[in-house]
Amino acid sequence: MTGIALSHRFYDQAVRPLLGGRPHAAALLGEGSEVLGLDDTVSTDHDFGPRVQVFLPDGAAPPSFAALPDTFEGHPTVFATTDRNDGEPGHQVEVTSAAAFFTRRLGVDPAGGLALADWLLTPTQTLATLTAGAVFHDPDGELTRRREALRWYPADVWRYALAAGWLRVAQEEAFVGRAGAVGDDLGSRLVAARLARELVRLAFLIERRWAPYPKWLGSSFARLDLAATAGPALAAATAAAHWRDREAALVEAAGVLVTATNNLGLAAPVDPAPRTYHTRDIRVLSADRLTVALAAAITDPGTRALVDRLGGRQGGPIATLPGTIDQVTDSTEILGDPARCRRAGPLLGLTGGTAP
Repeated sequence: MTGIALSHRFYDQAVRPLLGGRPHAAALLGEGSEVLGLDDTVSTDHDFGPRVQVFLPDGAAPPSFAALPDTFEGHPTVFATTDRNDGEPGHQVEVTSAAAFFTRRLGVDPAGGLALADWLLTPTQTLATLTAGAVFHDPDGELTRRREALRWYPADVWRYALAAGWLRVAQEEAFVGRAGAVGDDLGSRLVAARLARELVRLAFLIERRWAPYPKWLGSSFARLDLAATAGPALAAATAAAHWRDREAALVEAAGVLVTATNNLGLAAPVDPAPRTYHTRDIRVLSADRLTVALAAAITDPGTRALVDRLGGRQGGPIATLPGTIDQVTDSTEILGDPARCRRAGPLLGLTGGTAP
């Protein structure tokens, strides 16, 4: 039994009969491990039970759900305390409109399309929860249109995010060896773990999949095709006892992802072989080569203007790319709040808060 299947039956058997033939759509989207298909027996210890969103036309009077049963298939339908609904007790049937639901979670209604700033200021973990889950009823396609609009980045925003992701690797890839060589084993391990996470997030970008929040990052990565080829090396990098082994595993995993990036055909290909870092006995990918290639291939006027305005790092050919909101910060307090995300525009080089 999964939360999605339980909620679908709850909608069919308990919720839909109370709607009295009203025009509506219904789904299970947004927050919750069950939306990502990752719920298990542990998930049932809080807030777990059948739930559904009912989408009514704008201005429609909400129906009464007073007749809902207290339990459904042995699960409670009303919660005295909850992490949802602002902590207020009640059933887990959210009544809203499609426009209001998506705007609350994104800061914009995707039915009208997303601008560059909208894409850059929306965390991938939010996009994952809105494009996963399940639609139970959508006769007019209101939910489907919005979900399709969020399916993936426009091509040049994709290039931009990939370029910024590889730049994050470039900024620290030499530090695994540098810290290890001076006897700072903990420092070397910490950098290796950070780089492994960056490479995992790049794998999601390469496969056109939205990365979820950290709890489920590894579980979701395991579902990617690249997990079979890059995953063993990434696991080895985080487990290695010596910095040389960490370094070797990281450049192996990075090489797999470089090849996969080249295969996308988004930019001029880059040699995936590792190289020495200046004259030091340290091996790196020189990941900023991908940043240069991907940034150079951007032609969309808005995205190109942003890259040009940000300029080159230290006046050189490598673009200064802060990237998307979740490449700039991993703060839950920011990523979980659309209003705070949209106020972060200046951190990303956007002018006017949310306008490119």
